[in-house]
Amino acid sequence: MELWDYRPDVYDRGKGLDLAGYRVQATDGKIGTVDEATYEVGESYIIVDTGPWIFGKKVMLPAQVVTSIDPQERDVFVARTKAEIKDAPEFDEGTFKEPEYRTRLGDYYGRFHG
Repeated sequence: MELWDYRPDVYDRGKGLDLAGYRVQATDGKIGTVDEATYEVGESYIIVDTGPWIFGKKVMLPAQVVTSIDPQERDVFVARTKAEIKDAPEFDEGTFKEPEYRTRLGDYYGRFHG
């Protein structure tokens, strides 16, 4: 499975579902809401606004960590704990689209991949 792609059983690009505004649930509780989501093959991710949980910071999660989506409840579930997400390389609005950041983030989340 590719880290920057949604799992085929989780997200269907054909339905055009926009995840912005959905609550994001880690394995041990809510971490925030989806601020932005992308859906390009091999380059998909969600940006999560963590609100007060990490002092208003945002985090970027590769699409592969999304394990399920509940459109009725507007929830996105991810296969990471709050601590794993909090310890990820820091999100920077100015550099998050750079290949170097993607590589660091991919290396970090790839450790848990399996």
